[in-house]
Order: sequence, then C-alpha cells, then structure tokens
Amino acid sequence: MSSPQVETAAESALKLNFLSHGTLESRDLEKARDFYTEFLGLEVVRTSPISLLIRLGGANTIAVVEQPKRDSEMPLLNHNGFDVETQDEVDAAYETVVEQAEKWGLHKISKPKLQHGTYSFFFWDMDDNCWEILTNPPGGYSWLFEQGDLEGKGHLDRDFERPGMRK
Repeated sequence: MSSPQVETAAESALKLNFLSHGTLESRDLEKARDFYTEFLGLEVVRTSPISLLIRLGGANTIAVVEQPKRDSEMPLLNHNGFDVETQDEVDAAYETVVEQAEKWGLHKISKPKLQHGTYSFFFWDMDDNCWEILTNPPGGYSWLFEQGDLEGKGHLDRDFERPGMRK
C-alpha cells in the first residue's frame, strides 16, 4: 500500500513556516466586533484604527479591515468555515442563525444539508461576508491530508466517506 501523495513545504520554492491569516472586509468595525464576540464567540483584538484581528480555537487568525464603501458580497466559494462535531450541532446553529438574523443583519441563510462531503449551511453577515457552519472531526479538514490526492469528484461526491458522518 502506497502512502498518500502530499506535497510539502520542503519541495517548494519558498521556505515558509505557517499559514497565519486571511482577510475580511467590514463596513463598520464596531458593529462587526460585537457580532464576532457576542454572536460568533471569537477572540477579537483591535490592531489599528481600521482593523481587527479575530481567531477561534487556534493560532490562525483573520484580519478584518474597514472598507466603509464596500459594494459587493463575498462569493460563496470564498467563504470561511466554523467546525462543529455533529449534525445536531449544525442544526442547532442554523436555528440560532435564523432566530437572530434580524438582530445581526444575517441573510441568504441556506438550510443545512449534506453537501461537498459534509453536513453544513451557509449565511452572509451584515458586511456581506460568507460563513459556513459544518461538521468536521477534530482538526478540521486536516484529515484529508491523510487521504492524499483524491480521484474523480473527491470530497464533492455525495457518497464520499468522511469521519463521523451519518447519511
């Protein structure tokens, strides 16, 4: 049995240490800060007059930069994900998102379903950033690296086996 094919940093042109952050935009940082702390439960620190840094459960962070004139929403494929362990937790999160949608300016809330190898739903926040709440085992998508390169539809196949999934 051959080991999975995973390309590593040792084979790359650049010798980097850590994927540290991504970036989101916000029209109003104070409202966004309240949303991130009171609704999503994130750690938040102000890093400048026009930026915040957010994180949850690890060292990877997301910078939030104020863009008051933002005029487009984040495309679905650029979403950010929050992991929970069970489908029941996804359903409970969905109910909370629906219940508090007006308070937080949440919209385009999809219903939870099995999709792209997980059970999840999407929603957009008041700043038009797209979020997904999904089932994942501890460590998030890291278990996919143990699979190596996937053939065919890969994790997009409806019959894709993933840890802890019920059909």
